[in-house]
Amino acid sequence: MAEKLITLDLNRPWWERCFCVAPLIVVGTKEVNGKYNLAPKHMAMRLGWSNYFGFVCTPHHRTYQNIVRERAFTVSFPSTDELILTSLAAAPRDDTDTKTSLAALPTHPATIIDGVFLQGAYLNLECKLQQIIDGFDENSLITGKILAVHVIESALRLEDLDDRDLLLQNPLLAYLSPGRYAKIAESYSFPFHQGFHR
Repeated sequence: MAEKLITLDLNRPWWERCFCVAPLIVVGTKEVNGKYNLAPKHMAMRLGWSNYFGFVCTPHHRTYQNIVRERAFTVSFPSTDELILTSLAAAPRDDTDTKTSLAALPTHPATIIDGVFLQGAYLNLECKLQQIIDGFDENSLITGKILAVHVIESALRLEDLDDRDLLLQNPLLAYLSPGRYAKIAESYSFPFHQGFHR
């Protein structure tokens, strides 16, 4: 017997009433003073089957402002070992408008754009700004064209390694909104219908 469906009030933050799985990424941008900012985001995804990526941000955040000015950003997909570093990237700015926690974050430079990645991330993207779509109330969708992709060797899918084993050896870090995270290691082949194609 199917469980009863409960209709939630749209005037309240209904996203906080149930869990949703999302990737946990760190977006890197260049500040007006020449330093780099790193900020975790979870409303993020690839856009289509080509080289495009997008995430949600707000014009009030420095990430948005930096991307508008610099027209580029990096994306780091932290491994499960970088959870604390990812959390440090979310620290607020102090009275001097500085994110002091960023000094503790190990980074390495991007290769094409002027930016940095979080050290230890298993997947890194270098993006140039494609388009910003404002108007989702106080939020915006920032989209980028991917110019370069870097992946650590142990996370690369290979023909002679089963995907299940790959994820067991290199679990993925996921954000379970609101306020939890998960290490995704157990996986199963999806039962596509015969003849299915994208």
